[in-house]
Amino acid sequence: MEAHHAPISFNFPYVFPIPTPTTNFLGTNTTPNSSSINGSNTWMDSRIWSRLPHRLIDRVIAFLPPPAFFRARAVCKRFYGLLYSTHFLELYLQVSPQRHWFIFFKQKVPRNNIYKNNSTNAGNNSVEGYLFDPDNLSWYRLSFALIPQGFSPVSSSGGLICFVSDEAGSKNILLCNPLVGSIIPLPPTLRPRLFPSIGLTITNSSIDLAVAGDDLISPYAVKNLTTESFHIDGNGFYSIWGTTSSLPRLCSFESGKMVHVQGRFYCMNFSPFSVLSYDIGKNNWCKIQAPMRRFLRSPSLVEGNGRLVLASAVEKSKLNVPRSLRLWALQDCGTMWVEIERMPQQLYVQFAELENGQGFNCVGHGEFVVIMIKNNSDNALLFDFCKKRWLWTPPCPFVGNNNVDYGGSSNNYGGEYGGELHGFGYDPRLAAPIGALLDQLTLPFQSFN
Repeated sequence: MEAHHAPISFNFPYVFPIPTPTTNFLGTNTTPNSSSINGSNTWMDSRIWSRLPHRLIDRVIAFLPPPAFFRARAVCKRFYGLLYSTHFLELYLQVSPQRHWFIFFKQKVPRNNIYKNNSTNAGNNSVEGYLFDPDNLSWYRLSFALIPQGFSPVSSSGGLICFVSDEAGSKNILLCNPLVGSIIPLPPTLRPRLFPSIGLTITNSSIDLAVAGDDLISPYAVKNLTTESFHIDGNGFYSIWGTTSSLPRLCSFESGKMVHVQGRFYCMNFSPFSVLSYDIGKNNWCKIQAPMRRFLRSPSLVEGNGRLVLASAVEKSKLNVPRSLRLWALQDCGTMWVEIERMPQQLYVQFAELENGQGFNCVGHGEFVVIMIKNNSDNALLFDFCKKRWLWTPPCPFVGNNNVDYGGSSNNYGGEYGGELHGFGYDPRLAAPIGALLDQLTLPFQSFN
């Protein structure tokens, strides 16, 4: 994991000593000087820290964010082996806090409505992701070397990132944990599709996946007709694309974008604007009217603190209302929206000047929402629900117009990727318990090259 900034700072609930020649919490023998024993640095006495039980040290390490954890692995063999320790991973799953981070990818550029692979660069065309820590405004680069050509990232949940095949037809799906380099293939969907919308939600004991729309009704035509569902849980119940449902009539939603909130998948419907809701348990769809639907521009659905949030620019050209960017939250009744935030007018004027009518994309996770201008990934805004604060994020150093060579990665895409970023909320985790359930399917990994 490659960091952009200097060593990151983070809030940590314990006093954690910085290793020095007289400080050792790994259990090796060192001889402290007199000042560390009798002076003000008694708490750094290595004779105290070297006697800490391993289970307590492991508990402290389990709280570290991923960049700090991987740096700690360089300390000694025991720390290095924690990633392969079943006991440590079980502890990690129990105590490690959830982190509301984001992961972004370069947007693929479709050619003639088909994502074409560059076979001449097949050996170098590896996928890269860019991990963003909103607490410290830091960027990290992740490699997805195991992902074959012809797959695109579409969703993320439970520490896993979902990739789907680009070719028209039955969709092959891969779940990947980039921190540990694991990859899990799922059975292909049953119906042929082009670019369907895909929703994913993963807990420690279950996985639900929905693939909707873009049904291929002929080799040259698509129509939004059906939804296929995949489910497996720890109680032994599973449904491998065996559950289907019909989409609402005349639906026209944006391919690839679904948001999961409290047992439902949501996606935007266009012409006119509305919100489509898919109840996972009941296996049915319904339509929700969007607020101020006649005046919305670039609307996006995001998850924010466990609620469905609609973010959009509002432009009432015929009314004496200033243009703005607003956030609405869907209430518990499931049909009513309440405005919860509005971008300060002075900031919106600055944002609108940069955006220049190109549109923007939004992605939310926990208490954060990132608003990224299309075709201008260097300029993005971060909103913090808890602190009620708007701020500009630093540009990702691995893409854009900074003209920095990071190992030649800019030449690995064969012209298939643009400079625009798209992303998902992502909780970086060292382990995903659902992987054990998926392994029970005994699916042999197949080559998609």
